[in-house]
Amino acid sequence: MWTEERTEAIEMSEIRIAIIGPQTIMQKMQHCLKGFPSFVPIIKGYQQVVEAIELARAADTEADVLLFTGTIPYELAKANIQFQVPALFVPLTGSGLYSSLFRLERTHGVSSLSVDTLTKAMIDAALKELGGLEVELTVFENDTNSTENDILMFHREQHHAGRSLCALTAISSVAKQLTKEGILCEWITPTNQDIIVTLERALLSTEWRRKKEAQVVMGLIHVDNFSKLAESQISEHEVQRLQLDIHHMVLNFVEHLDGHLTQLAANEYLFVTTRGIFERETGGYKRIPLAKKVQRAYGVHLSIGVGFGYSAGEAGMHSRRSLRLARDGGGDNCFIVREDESVIGPLEMTEPKGIDLSLVDAALVKKAEAAGLTSIYLSKLISHTTRFGRVDYYAQELASVLGVTTRSVHRFLLAWMDAGLIDIIGEEKGASRGRPRQKYRMTFLNDKMV
Repeated sequence: MWTEERTEAIEMSEIRIAIIGPQTIMQKMQHCLKGFPSFVPIIKGYQQVVEAIELARAADTEADVLLFTGTIPYELAKANIQFQVPALFVPLTGSGLYSSLFRLERTHGVSSLSVDTLTKAMIDAALKELGGLEVELTVFENDTNSTENDILMFHREQHHAGRSLCALTAISSVAKQLTKEGILCEWITPTNQDIIVTLERALLSTEWRRKKEAQVVMGLIHVDNFSKLAESQISEHEVQRLQLDIHHMVLNFVEHLDGHLTQLAANEYLFVTTRGIFERETGGYKRIPLAKKVQRAYGVHLSIGVGFGYSAGEAGMHSRRSLRLARDGGGDNCFIVREDESVIGPLEMTEPKGIDLSLVDAALVKKAEAAGLTSIYLSKLISHTTRFGRVDYYAQELASVLGVTTRSVHRFLLAWMDAGLIDIIGEEKGASRGRPRQKYRMTFLNDKMV
């Protein structure tokens, strides 16, 4: 019985989200999805909006949640399908409309527009933001029976009647056809922020997500240079006061997590909380505010390891492993090891990250280890990449980052290239005679950038 329950839990360790929309917007959607490691995207792209019906019908049995890239495909599918899973759409807001109108005004200075999907009130508000532009508007009256061809005919008629110099449309195939016919048009797309907000709503829409928010999370906090700081104190009394002050700050952080704190040693703490609260307090696994507060107050850095698991024992084991990653990365780090052994991190601690890396999945971690990129080297490399915003290195630079000889690095590089983890992207001739220096790109990290 325990095995069956665990198997079901493992199968639900990710949220399968079906993205239904035109092929032309899928790259933008996938870019935004990088910031949501819990999602496994199922891409359902179409050429014509009517295809959304059958794509949604198939996705309804495959996914945990459906996300349409716009109102029209959502309404079309909703009118023909009774959804079995939560279904949402990315709304068009004023920011996306503002960008489109701004581009049109700069390039064409249009005085009349035909518009679909959006309301007149939304367009008037955007025009007001642009300084109260005088534009004659003709707005398509949407209803559930409207087809893509109806919208196309509407824009054609307005153009040929001289009532519209440009068409504003939310349908990619309509924009493509109008452009083909020589009619000036602008395809309005949602902004990245619109997409991200909707993805956040999708996270909270699934029953599995609500259960997962109650999952136990265990974390270990290690004060990196406490002994050195203690030695600088004048008396034992001051050392104890310092311990109490740091303890109070850690306790305050854990109270914000609605968690429980246990002090394991003078410089190490264990906290227990739930996943939903931890995700919200860290901005979606992005930053640990405690680290900056402790560093500013006492000049000390923290290493933090957080573990998720299907049991308290598993979460504890993962927290210990993630703490090793944080300390091996040079301290002032926080990593998360999830229930499937994939790794998130490092999170932002005392300094902003130069690059934001998304989830490093368990398969990639195992592939890296098989190629000789041990957890110690991996944590050092990820920490350096995120801290300084770099994915390209010369061999000598990598030797410094990993703390090994250049000769050892060359041996590593050959193995990593064979495993498809890195690529040579260029070379530089030195002042002295000899072979040029080659520059290597950490492709496996570059692909994870958000």
